[in-house]
Amino acid sequence: MREYLLTLCITAAVTYLLTGPVRKFAIVAGAMPEIRARDVHREPTPRLGGIAMFFGLCAGLLVASHLTNLDQVFEDSNEARALLSGAALIWLLGVLDDKFEIDALIKLGAQVIAAGVMILQGLTILWLPIPGVGTVAVTPWQGNLLTVALVVITINAVNFVDGLDGLAAGMVCIAATAFFLYSYRIWYGYGAEAAAPATLFSALLIGMCLGFLPHNLHPARIFMGDSGSMLIGLVLAASAVSVTGQLDVEALNVDLGGTREATHAMVPVFIPLIMPLTIIALPMADLVLAIVRRTWRGQSPFAADRGHLHHRLLEIGHSHSRAVLIMYFWSALIAFGALAYSVNSASMWIVLGVVFLSAIGLVLLLLPRFTPRTPRWMEAFVPPRYRRARRRAADASRQAPATADAGPADAAEQPGTRTPVAAGVSGVNGATAVGPRAHMADRRRAGSSR
Repeated sequence: MREYLLTLCITAAVTYLLTGPVRKFAIVAGAMPEIRARDVHREPTPRLGGIAMFFGLCAGLLVASHLTNLDQVFEDSNEARALLSGAALIWLLGVLDDKFEIDALIKLGAQVIAAGVMILQGLTILWLPIPGVGTVAVTPWQGNLLTVALVVITINAVNFVDGLDGLAAGMVCIAATAFFLYSYRIWYGYGAEAAAPATLFSALLIGMCLGFLPHNLHPARIFMGDSGSMLIGLVLAASAVSVTGQLDVEALNVDLGGTREATHAMVPVFIPLIMPLTIIALPMADLVLAIVRRTWRGQSPFAADRGHLHHRLLEIGHSHSRAVLIMYFWSALIAFGALAYSVNSASMWIVLGVVFLSAIGLVLLLLPRFTPRTPRWMEAFVPPRYRRARRRAADASRQAPATADAGPADAAEQPGTRTPVAAGVSGVNGATAVGPRAHMADRRRAGSSR
Protein backbone atom coordinates (compact mmCIF):
# COMPACT_ATOMS: atom_id res chain seq x y z
CA MET A 1 0.00 0.00 0.00
CA ARG A 2 2.84 2.42 0.79
CA GLU A 3 4.27 2.12 -2.70
CA TYR A 4 0.88 2.75 -4.26
CA LEU A 5 0.46 5.83 -2.06
CA LEU A 6 3.94 7.04 -3.03
CA THR A 7 3.10 6.66 -6.71
CA LEU A 8 -0.19 8.48 -6.15
CA CYS A 9 1.51 11.38 -4.35
CA ILE A 10 4.22 11.74 -7.01
CA THR A 11 1.60 11.81 -9.76
CA ALA A 12 -0.49 14.38 -7.87
CA ALA A 13 2.52 16.58 -7.10
CA VAL A 14 3.79 16.64 -10.67
CA THR A 15 0.31 17.37 -12.02
CA TYR A 16 -0.25 20.14 -9.51
CA LEU A 17 3.11 21.83 -10.07
CA LEU A 18 2.86 21.70 -13.86
CA THR A 19 -0.68 23.04 -14.11
CA GLY A 20 0.38 26.63 -13.39
CA PRO A 21 3.01 26.79 -16.17
CA VAL A 22 0.63 24.95 -18.50
CA ARG A 23 -2.00 27.63 -17.86
CA LYS A 24 0.43 30.35 -18.91
CA PHE A 25 1.39 28.32 -21.98
CA ALA A 26 -2.29 27.89 -22.92
CA ILE A 27 -2.83 31.66 -22.71
CA VAL A 28 0.20 32.36 -24.89
CA ALA A 29 -0.82 29.65 -27.36
CA GLY A 30 -4.31 31.10 -27.64
CA ALA A 31 -6.09 28.01 -26.29
CA MET A 32 -8.82 30.21 -24.81
CA PRO A 33 -11.94 29.75 -26.94
CA GLU A 34 -14.76 32.25 -26.87
CA ILE A 35 -17.68 31.56 -24.56
CA ARG A 36 -20.27 29.38 -26.26
CA ALA A 37 -24.02 29.28 -25.72
CA ARG A 38 -23.82 26.08 -23.66
CA ASP A 39 -20.98 27.28 -21.41
CA VAL A 40 -21.67 28.34 -17.83
CA HIS A 41 -18.49 30.34 -17.19
CA ARG A 42 -18.55 34.08 -17.84
CA GLU A 43 -15.09 34.81 -19.16
CA PRO A 44 -12.68 32.96 -21.47
CA THR A 45 -10.65 30.37 -19.56
CA PRO A 46 -7.54 28.59 -20.86
CA ARG A 47 -7.72 24.89 -21.60
CA LEU A 48 -4.93 22.31 -22.21
CA GLY A 49 -4.93 21.20 -18.58
CA GLY A 50 -4.51 17.66 -19.89
CA ILE A 51 -0.87 18.43 -20.59
CA ALA A 52 -0.09 18.56 -16.88
CA MET A 53 -2.18 15.45 -16.25
CA PHE A 54 -0.35 13.47 -18.93
CA PHE A 55 3.08 14.35 -17.57
CA GLY A 56 1.84 13.45 -14.10
CA LEU A 57 0.86 10.04 -15.49
CA CYS A 58 4.31 9.61 -17.05
CA ALA A 59 6.03 10.57 -13.79
CA GLY A 60 3.92 8.11 -11.83
CA LEU A 61 4.67 5.26 -14.24
CA LEU A 62 8.38 6.09 -14.12
CA VAL A 63 8.46 6.02 -10.32
CA ALA A 64 6.41 2.82 -10.15
CA SER A 65 8.77 1.04 -12.55
CA HIS A 66 11.63 1.50 -10.02
CA LEU A 67 9.75 0.39 -6.90
CA THR A 68 10.37 -3.10 -5.56
CA ASN A 69 6.81 -4.38 -5.37
CA LEU A 70 5.48 -2.58 -8.44
CA ASP A 71 8.18 -3.28 -10.99
CA GLN A 72 6.66 -6.73 -11.56
CA VAL A 73 3.72 -5.01 -13.26
CA PHE A 74 6.15 -3.92 -15.97
CA GLU A 75 8.04 -7.23 -16.07
CA ASP A 76 5.17 -9.72 -16.01
CA SER A 77 2.86 -7.96 -18.47
CA ASN A 78 2.83 -5.34 -21.18
CA GLU A 79 -0.27 -3.57 -19.90
CA ALA A 80 1.54 -0.51 -18.53
CA ARG A 81 3.21 0.11 -21.91
CA ALA A 82 -0.11 -0.43 -23.64
CA LEU A 83 -1.73 2.15 -21.39
CA LEU A 84 1.02 4.69 -22.01
CA SER A 85 0.81 4.19 -25.79
CA GLY A 86 -2.95 4.62 -25.92
CA ALA A 87 -2.82 7.55 -23.50
CA ALA A 88 -0.17 9.35 -25.56
CA LEU A 89 -2.26 9.02 -28.71
CA ILE A 90 -5.51 10.17 -27.15
CA TRP A 91 -3.74 12.99 -25.31
CA LEU A 92 -2.16 14.30 -28.52
CA LEU A 93 -5.56 14.26 -30.19
CA GLY A 94 -7.03 16.17 -27.25
CA VAL A 95 -4.31 18.84 -27.38
CA LEU A 96 -5.02 19.43 -31.07
CA ASP A 97 -8.75 19.59 -30.39
CA ASP A 98 -8.31 22.10 -27.56
CA LYS A 99 -6.48 24.37 -29.95
CA PHE A 100 -8.11 23.78 -33.36
CA GLU A 101 -11.55 22.21 -32.60
CA ILE A 102 -11.32 18.87 -34.44
CA ASP A 103 -14.48 17.34 -35.93
CA ALA A 104 -16.34 14.89 -33.67
CA LEU A 105 -16.15 11.98 -36.13
CA ILE A 106 -12.38 12.37 -36.40
CA LYS A 107 -12.12 12.23 -32.62
CA LEU A 108 -14.27 9.12 -32.55
CA GLY A 109 -12.01 7.43 -35.09
CA ALA A 110 -8.91 8.37 -33.10
CA GLN A 111 -10.47 6.92 -29.95
CA VAL A 112 -11.00 3.62 -31.75
CA ILE A 113 -7.38 3.69 -32.93
CA ALA A 114 -6.14 4.36 -29.38
CA ALA A 115 -8.16 1.37 -28.15
CA GLY A 116 -6.69 -0.72 -30.99
CA VAL A 117 -3.15 0.27 -30.00
CA MET A 118 -3.77 -1.00 -26.48
CA ILE A 119 -5.32 -4.22 -27.83
CA LEU A 120 -2.29 -4.92 -30.01
CA GLN A 121 -0.08 -4.73 -26.92
CA GLY A 122 -2.19 -7.14 -24.90
CA LEU A 123 -4.62 -4.93 -22.97
CA THR A 124 -7.86 -6.59 -24.05
CA ILE A 125 -10.73 -8.67 -22.67
CA LEU A 126 -9.85 -12.37 -22.74
CA TRP A 127 -12.77 -13.88 -20.81
CA LEU A 128 -15.86 -12.89 -18.90
CA PRO A 129 -16.53 -14.38 -15.44
CA ILE A 130 -20.29 -14.92 -15.30
CA PRO A 131 -21.99 -15.64 -11.93
CA GLY A 132 -23.30 -19.19 -11.69
CA VAL A 133 -21.48 -20.27 -14.85
CA GLY A 134 -17.82 -19.56 -14.31
CA THR A 135 -15.24 -18.23 -16.71
CA VAL A 136 -16.48 -17.91 -20.28
CA ALA A 137 -13.76 -17.50 -22.88
CA VAL A 138 -14.44 -15.06 -25.70
CA THR A 139 -13.01 -15.17 -29.18
CA PRO A 140 -10.33 -12.63 -30.09
CA TRP A 141 -12.81 -10.67 -32.21
CA GLN A 142 -15.40 -10.62 -29.45
CA GLY A 143 -12.85 -9.53 -26.87
CA ASN A 144 -11.48 -6.81 -29.15
CA LEU A 145 -14.93 -5.44 -29.92
CA LEU A 146 -15.88 -5.38 -26.25
CA THR A 147 -12.63 -3.62 -25.40
CA VAL A 148 -13.09 -0.97 -28.07
CA ALA A 149 -16.70 -0.41 -27.03
CA LEU A 150 -15.80 -0.04 -23.34
CA VAL A 151 -12.92 2.36 -24.07
CA VAL A 152 -14.90 4.57 -26.47
CA ILE A 153 -18.00 4.69 -24.26
CA THR A 154 -16.01 5.53 -21.13
CA ILE A 155 -14.01 8.26 -22.86
CA ASN A 156 -17.12 9.95 -24.23
CA ALA A 157 -19.04 9.55 -20.97
CA VAL A 158 -16.31 11.40 -19.06
CA ASN A 159 -16.04 13.97 -21.85
CA PHE A 160 -19.79 14.64 -21.76
CA VAL A 161 -19.86 15.22 -18.02
CA ASP A 162 -17.01 17.76 -18.18
CA GLY A 163 -19.29 20.80 -18.10
CA LEU A 164 -18.80 22.43 -14.69
CA ASP A 165 -15.71 23.49 -12.78
CA GLY A 166 -14.19 20.47 -11.05
CA LEU A 167 -17.00 18.11 -12.04
CA ALA A 168 -15.21 15.62 -14.29
CA ALA A 169 -12.00 15.52 -12.23
CA GLY A 170 -13.92 15.00 -8.99
CA MET A 171 -16.27 12.33 -10.31
CA VAL A 172 -13.44 10.38 -11.94
CA CYS A 173 -11.40 10.69 -8.74
CA ILE A 174 -14.30 9.16 -6.78
CA ALA A 175 -14.65 6.39 -9.35
CA ALA A 176 -10.91 5.70 -9.36
CA THR A 177 -10.83 5.53 -5.56
CA ALA A 178 -13.60 2.94 -5.52
CA PHE A 179 -11.93 0.98 -8.30
CA PHE A 180 -8.60 1.10 -6.49
CA LEU A 181 -10.19 -0.48 -3.42
CA TYR A 182 -11.81 -3.17 -5.61
CA SER A 183 -8.64 -4.16 -7.37
CA TYR A 184 -6.45 -3.86 -4.27
CA ARG A 185 -8.78 -6.25 -2.44
CA ILE A 186 -8.55 -8.75 -5.28
CA TRP A 187 -4.78 -8.36 -5.53
CA TYR A 188 -3.82 -8.64 -1.86
CA GLY A 189 -6.96 -10.17 -0.43
CA TYR A 190 -7.12 -13.12 -2.85
CA GLY A 191 -3.55 -13.14 -4.15
CA ALA A 192 -4.57 -12.56 -7.77
CA GLU A 193 -1.51 -10.97 -9.36
CA ALA A 194 -3.45 -10.17 -12.53
CA ALA A 195 -5.20 -7.37 -10.61
CA ALA A 196 -1.90 -5.55 -9.95
CA PRO A 197 -1.97 -3.44 -13.17
CA ALA A 198 -5.52 -2.26 -12.53
CA THR A 199 -4.55 -1.28 -8.98
CA LEU A 200 -1.61 0.75 -10.29
CA PHE A 201 -3.70 2.41 -13.00
CA SER A 202 -6.33 3.45 -10.46
CA ALA A 203 -3.71 4.93 -8.13
CA LEU A 204 -2.25 6.94 -11.02
CA LEU A 205 -5.69 8.18 -11.99
CA ILE A 206 -6.44 9.33 -8.44
CA GLY A 207 -3.16 11.28 -8.41
CA MET A 208 -3.89 12.93 -11.77
CA CYS A 209 -7.31 14.12 -10.62
CA LEU A 210 -6.21 15.25 -7.15
CA GLY A 211 -3.31 17.22 -8.60
CA PHE A 212 -5.51 19.03 -11.08
CA LEU A 213 -8.56 19.71 -8.88
CA PRO A 214 -7.13 22.66 -6.87
CA HIS A 215 -6.73 24.59 -10.13
CA ASN A 216 -10.10 23.50 -11.52
CA LEU A 217 -12.48 24.11 -8.62
CA HIS A 218 -15.00 26.91 -9.04
CA PRO A 219 -14.06 29.48 -10.18
CA ALA A 220 -11.69 27.48 -12.37
CA ARG A 221 -8.40 29.02 -13.44
CA ILE A 222 -7.89 26.40 -16.16
CA PHE A 223 -9.94 23.67 -17.84
CA MET A 224 -8.64 20.20 -18.56
CA GLY A 225 -10.13 20.32 -22.05
CA ASP A 226 -10.49 17.26 -24.23
CA SER A 227 -6.80 16.56 -23.69
CA GLY A 228 -7.61 15.88 -20.05
CA SER A 229 -11.14 14.48 -20.13
CA MET A 230 -10.38 11.91 -22.83
CA LEU A 231 -7.13 10.98 -21.09
CA ILE A 232 -8.68 10.22 -17.70
CA GLY A 233 -11.55 8.42 -19.44
CA LEU A 234 -9.07 6.15 -21.20
CA VAL A 235 -7.13 5.41 -18.01
CA LEU A 236 -10.38 4.53 -16.22
CA ALA A 237 -11.39 2.25 -19.10
CA ALA A 238 -7.96 0.58 -19.08
CA SER A 239 -8.38 -0.21 -15.38
CA ALA A 240 -11.78 -1.73 -16.05
CA VAL A 241 -10.54 -3.84 -18.97
CA SER A 242 -7.56 -5.07 -16.97
CA VAL A 243 -9.45 -6.22 -13.88
CA THR A 244 -12.58 -7.47 -15.65
CA GLY A 245 -11.24 -9.20 -18.71
CA GLN A 246 -7.72 -10.20 -17.72
CA LEU A 247 -8.27 -11.85 -14.34
CA ASP A 248 -8.97 -15.59 -14.41
CA VAL A 249 -11.47 -16.51 -11.70
CA GLU A 250 -10.19 -20.10 -11.73
CA ALA A 251 -6.99 -18.78 -10.14
CA LEU A 252 -9.02 -18.14 -6.98
CA ASN A 253 -10.08 -21.78 -6.61
CA VAL A 254 -7.50 -22.54 -3.95
CA ASP A 255 -8.95 -19.97 -1.57
CA LEU A 256 -12.64 -20.26 -2.44
CA GLY A 257 -13.08 -23.92 -3.29
CA GLY A 258 -14.19 -23.82 -6.90
CA THR A 259 -14.91 -21.70 -9.92
CA ARG A 260 -18.59 -21.25 -9.14
CA GLU A 261 -17.92 -20.32 -5.52
CA ALA A 262 -15.21 -17.88 -6.57
CA THR A 263 -17.50 -16.26 -9.07
CA HIS A 264 -20.34 -15.92 -6.58
CA ALA A 265 -17.97 -14.42 -4.02
CA MET A 266 -16.96 -11.76 -6.53
CA VAL A 267 -20.40 -11.19 -8.07
CA PRO A 268 -20.47 -7.37 -7.88
CA VAL A 269 -16.98 -7.17 -9.37
CA PHE A 270 -17.15 -9.75 -12.10
CA ILE A 271 -20.60 -9.41 -13.62
CA PRO A 272 -19.50 -8.84 -17.22
CA LEU A 273 -18.66 -5.18 -17.61
CA ILE A 274 -21.33 -4.18 -15.05
CA MET A 275 -18.88 -3.21 -12.33
CA PRO A 276 -16.96 -0.81 -14.59
CA LEU A 277 -20.25 0.69 -15.71
CA THR A 278 -21.44 1.25 -12.14
CA ILE A 279 -18.30 3.30 -11.54
CA ILE A 280 -19.30 5.72 -14.31
CA ALA A 281 -23.06 5.29 -13.92
CA LEU A 282 -23.88 9.01 -13.88
CA PRO A 283 -21.68 9.96 -16.86
CA MET A 284 -23.07 6.93 -18.70
CA ALA A 285 -26.66 7.97 -17.99
CA ASP A 286 -25.85 11.50 -19.16
CA LEU A 287 -24.32 10.10 -22.36
CA VAL A 288 -27.34 7.92 -23.15
CA LEU A 289 -29.81 10.71 -22.43
CA ALA A 290 -27.85 13.15 -24.59
CA ILE A 291 -27.81 10.74 -27.55
CA VAL A 292 -31.54 10.04 -27.25
CA ARG A 293 -32.38 13.72 -26.81
CA ARG A 294 -30.35 14.90 -29.79
CA THR A 295 -31.46 12.08 -32.06
CA TRP A 296 -35.11 12.76 -31.17
CA ARG A 297 -34.64 16.37 -32.23
CA GLY A 298 -33.07 15.34 -35.52
CA GLN A 299 -29.61 16.54 -34.47
CA SER A 300 -26.26 14.81 -34.54
CA PRO A 301 -25.49 12.82 -31.36
CA PHE A 302 -22.30 14.88 -31.11
CA ALA A 303 -24.09 18.26 -31.31
CA ALA A 304 -23.51 20.21 -28.10
CA ASP A 305 -26.44 21.52 -26.04
CA ARG A 306 -27.42 22.56 -22.52
CA GLY A 307 -29.44 19.48 -21.62
CA HIS A 308 -26.86 17.62 -19.55
CA LEU A 309 -27.57 16.62 -15.98
CA HIS A 310 -25.41 19.36 -14.52
CA HIS A 311 -27.15 21.97 -16.68
CA ARG A 312 -30.52 20.78 -15.39
CA LEU A 313 -29.30 21.17 -11.81
CA LEU A 314 -28.43 24.78 -12.53
CA GLU A 315 -31.79 25.39 -14.19
CA ILE A 316 -33.81 24.24 -11.19
CA GLY A 317 -31.97 26.70 -8.95
CA HIS A 318 -28.81 25.05 -7.63
CA SER A 319 -25.65 27.10 -7.45
CA HIS A 320 -22.57 26.05 -9.39
CA SER A 321 -20.80 24.61 -6.37
CA ARG A 322 -23.88 22.84 -5.02
CA ALA A 323 -24.61 21.23 -8.40
CA VAL A 324 -21.08 19.84 -8.45
CA LEU A 325 -21.37 18.54 -4.88
CA ILE A 326 -24.68 16.83 -5.68
CA MET A 327 -23.08 15.05 -8.63
CA TYR A 328 -20.21 14.04 -6.33
CA PHE A 329 -22.69 12.67 -3.82
CA TRP A 330 -24.50 10.46 -6.32
CA SER A 331 -21.26 9.22 -7.85
CA ALA A 332 -19.89 8.26 -4.45
CA LEU A 333 -23.17 6.62 -3.45
CA ILE A 334 -23.23 4.38 -6.53
CA ALA A 335 -19.51 3.57 -6.54
CA PHE A 336 -19.01 2.92 -2.83
CA GLY A 337 -22.40 1.27 -2.52
CA ALA A 338 -21.22 -1.30 -5.06
CA LEU A 339 -17.92 -1.57 -3.18
CA ALA A 340 -19.68 -2.30 0.12
CA TYR A 341 -21.96 -4.83 -1.59
CA SER A 342 -18.97 -6.66 -3.05
CA VAL A 343 -17.47 -7.05 0.41
CA ASN A 344 -20.65 -8.44 1.98
CA SER A 345 -23.43 -9.06 -0.50
CA ALA A 346 -25.59 -10.82 2.13
CA SER A 347 -25.95 -7.80 4.43
CA MET A 348 -29.31 -6.04 4.36
CA TRP A 349 -27.82 -3.08 6.21
CA ILE A 350 -25.88 -2.13 3.09
CA VAL A 351 -29.04 -2.12 1.00
CA LEU A 352 -30.93 -0.11 3.62
CA GLY A 353 -28.05 2.34 3.90
CA VAL A 354 -28.00 2.89 0.14
CA VAL A 355 -31.77 3.42 0.12
CA PHE A 356 -31.54 5.92 2.99
CA LEU A 357 -28.74 7.86 1.31
CA SER A 358 -30.68 7.83 -1.95
CA ALA A 359 -33.60 9.47 -0.16
CA ILE A 360 -31.24 12.15 1.14
CA GLY A 361 -29.94 12.63 -2.40
CA LEU A 362 -33.48 13.18 -3.69
CA VAL A 363 -34.08 15.82 -1.02
CA LEU A 364 -30.88 17.57 -2.05
CA LEU A 365 -32.00 17.53 -5.68
CA LEU A 366 -35.29 19.24 -4.81
CA LEU A 367 -33.80 21.67 -2.31
CA PRO A 368 -34.22 24.82 -4.48
CA ARG A 369 -37.99 24.17 -4.68
CA PHE A 370 -38.34 24.47 -0.91
CA THR A 371 -38.54 27.96 0.64
CA PRO A 372 -38.31 27.43 4.40
CA ARG A 373 -40.12 29.90 6.66
CA THR A 374 -37.58 31.01 9.19
CA PRO A 375 -38.83 32.49 12.48
CA ARG A 376 -37.76 36.05 13.04
CA TRP A 377 -35.68 35.17 16.11
CA MET A 378 -33.64 32.72 13.99
CA GLU A 379 -32.94 35.05 11.06
CA ALA A 380 -29.62 36.10 12.58
CA PHE A 381 -28.42 32.50 12.54
CA VAL A 382 -29.37 31.47 8.99
CA PRO A 383 -27.92 32.46 5.59
CA PRO A 384 -29.30 35.70 4.13
CA ARG A 385 -31.28 33.92 1.41
CA TYR A 386 -33.55 32.39 4.10
CA ARG A 387 -34.47 35.72 5.73
CA ARG A 388 -37.91 37.15 5.11
CA ALA A 389 -36.80 40.65 4.20
CA ARG A 390 -34.38 39.22 1.65
CA ARG A 391 -37.13 37.06 0.15
CA ARG A 392 -39.55 40.00 -0.08
CA ALA A 393 -36.94 42.04 -1.92
CA ALA A 394 -36.33 39.14 -4.31
CA ASP A 395 -40.06 38.79 -4.97
CA ALA A 396 -40.36 42.51 -5.66
CA SER A 397 -37.45 42.39 -8.11
CA ARG A 398 -39.18 39.59 -10.00
CA GLN A 399 -42.42 41.59 -10.28
CA ALA A 400 -40.71 44.84 -11.30
CA PRO A 401 -40.18 43.96 -15.02
CA ALA A 402 -43.87 43.07 -15.45
CA THR A 403 -44.95 46.37 -13.92
CA ALA A 404 -42.49 48.34 -16.04
CA ASP A 405 -43.90 46.87 -19.23
CA ALA A 406 -47.50 47.60 -18.20
CA GLY A 407 -47.29 51.41 -18.54
CA PRO A 408 -48.58 54.17 -16.22
CA ALA A 409 -52.22 53.15 -16.33
CA ASP A 410 -51.55 49.56 -15.27
CA ALA A 411 -48.97 50.69 -12.74
CA ALA A 412 -51.61 52.78 -11.04
CA GLU A 413 -53.63 49.63 -10.47
CA GLN A 414 -50.69 48.04 -8.66
CA PRO A 415 -49.56 50.63 -6.12
CA GLY A 416 -47.61 48.07 -4.10
CA THR A 417 -45.32 47.07 -6.95
CA ARG A 418 -41.83 48.54 -7.05
CA THR A 419 -40.45 49.66 -10.40
CA PRO A 420 -36.80 50.67 -10.88
CA VAL A 421 -36.61 54.31 -12.00
CA ALA A 422 -32.86 54.38 -12.47
CA ALA A 423 -33.10 51.75 -15.16
CA GLY A 424 -35.00 54.17 -17.40
CA VAL A 425 -37.78 51.71 -18.28
CA SER A 426 -40.58 53.29 -20.29
CA GLY A 427 -44.23 52.31 -20.42
CA VAL A 428 -46.44 51.80 -23.38
CA ASN A 429 -47.18 55.51 -23.81
CA GLY A 430 -43.56 56.51 -23.48
CA ALA A 431 -43.85 57.68 -19.87
CA THR A 432 -41.24 56.53 -17.42
CA ALA A 433 -42.55 54.08 -14.85
CA VAL A 434 -42.28 55.42 -11.31
CA GLY A 435 -42.18 53.94 -7.85
CA PRO A 436 -44.65 53.99 -4.93
CA ARG A 437 -43.57 57.43 -3.61
CA ALA A 438 -44.16 59.19 -6.94
CA HIS A 439 -47.46 57.36 -7.25
CA MET A 440 -48.65 58.64 -3.86
CA ALA A 441 -47.53 62.20 -4.80
CA ASP A 442 -49.68 62.02 -7.94
CA ARG A 443 -52.69 60.92 -5.87
CA ARG A 444 -52.18 63.85 -3.44
CA ARG A 445 -51.96 66.33 -6.34
CA ALA A 446 -55.12 64.87 -7.86
CA GLY A 447 -56.97 65.24 -4.54
CA SER A 448 -55.93 68.86 -4.08
CA SER A 449 -57.06 69.76 -7.61
CA ARG A 450 -60.57 68.56 -6.75
